[in-house]
Amino acid sequence: MPDVDRPRAWLLTVDGAPQSYVDLDDPTDLEFEYLRRLAHVVDVAADPGAPVDILHLGGGAFTLPRYAAVTRPASRQTVIEADSGLIALVEECLPLPSGADIRVHAADARHWLERTEPASVDLLIADVFTGSRVPAQLTSVEYARAAARALRPGGVYAANLADTAPFPFLRSQLAAASEVFRHLCLIAEPSVLRGRRFGNTVLVASDAELPVAALARRTAADTFPARVEHGASLGRLAAGARPVHDGAAEDSPEPPDGAFSVG
Repeated sequence: MPDVDRPRAWLLTVDGAPQSYVDLDDPTDLEFEYLRRLAHVVDVAADPGAPVDILHLGGGAFTLPRYAAVTRPASRQTVIEADSGLIALVEECLPLPSGADIRVHAADARHWLERTEPASVDLLIADVFTGSRVPAQLTSVEYARAAARALRPGGVYAANLADTAPFPFLRSQLAAASEVFRHLCLIAEPSVLRGRRFGNTVLVASDAELPVAALARRTAADTFPARVEHGASLGRLAAGARPVHDGAAEDSPEPPDGAFSVG
């Protein structure tokens, strides 16, 4: 018999930073704006409702896999999360949707990616943070090449990143992705792009042309509207940036106090 006193919506925080919000009754209810933007990428990655093979680097409370399981039934999803304790907690308290093909592995994201069968994934989503920082091993050209190798032709890579003006980290990520992928775009709130605050951005990349117009329509309709930068405007943002390689890669910058705090 279900526990009627157990909450149906959960907010997961790690060291005071919000990691995931899950509504067990409605997996399409996405509280965090960056997750809504990643969900928009899921929405436009293929024909509506069509199943896709998704590799998630970073699990949290499996919010996005739950969303994809509902919006793209029959999709095959693999989630890589380094924190085995977090996996156990989430599986105990937040059961995955019945019948969803979601396989969860406690493993290092870079190591798993490098062992992924080439051309086996339609959509690769990277949302890996150690505390509040993207680990260095997921910021290099070599990492981007491993991501591209795992994707099928026309497959899409999306990454949650965080930075603030003058965007040294973000610009290096654009440069690294440009070394590997033919097409890029960036989703971000105008206040972040103008350097008014530290915040999340979503980098989207592919060897095929991206559905920029469809992404722009969706992000503009959000509660906190975002812009989709591409082409010349994205080139101006990344101008002069140099890609980083494994030997020189660093974690993303430490966010200022309170940047991602709850309440």
